[in-house]
Amino acid sequence: MSLKCRLYPAAAAVAALLLAAAPRAASAQAASASDLRTTLNTTLAEHVWLAGSATAAALGGRSGEFKDAAGALDANSVALGQAIGSVYGESAGSAFLALWRKHIGFFVDYTTGVAKKDKAMQEKAVKDLLGYADEFGAFLASANPHLPKDVVAGLVREHVVGLKAVVDAQARKDWAEAYAKLREAAAHMRMIADPLAAAIGKQFPDRFAAISH
Repeated sequence: MSLKCRLYPAAAAVAALLLAAAPRAASAQAASASDLRTTLNTTLAEHVWLAGSATAAALGGRSGEFKDAAGALDANSVALGQAIGSVYGESAGSAFLALWRKHIGFFVDYTTGVAKKDKAMQEKAVKDLLGYADEFGAFLASANPHLPKDVVAGLVREHVVGLKAVVDAQARKDWAEAYAKLREAAAHMRMIADPLAAAIGKQFPDRFAAISH
């Protein structure tokens, strides 16, 4: 069975990241806005760490560890999909989840190409990932007018480049570099989480107080 097929086991239900009920008081509204920003930062950073664990296990041929890491990574993806769904509806949440899983699949392709020393496979995966950035930017821009497509796409491209550097270092067994790049990639997710939280706050001021940068 391929790595990609093993990447998406059924995940247990994960609590929604956003409060579904509109807050009634200003203090509760401010608290929910703070929770939103914190949760998006935490969950997107977790995505990076879990992805790094999965790729390290895959490159090391540790199939059992890879399966567990991939399961945790997919549960994280489900949580992000539920977050989007709690704001924009179940259909949007499902569409987000499918799209988010797509870029993880491309990273599996890249990791497999690295493991096999298949340059053509690596190049195709990188091309797919960079194209995905535009697709993801368009998706978020269609849902929220405060999220410019080109800005989102640029941030996702930086995410892609950051995780690619992690995989490359892992393949060289340069663990100091791999963990340094993991820290950088995890920290970069704030550049996505903060604007996303702020944009949702602007779009739904009745549910989330304005979130400043």
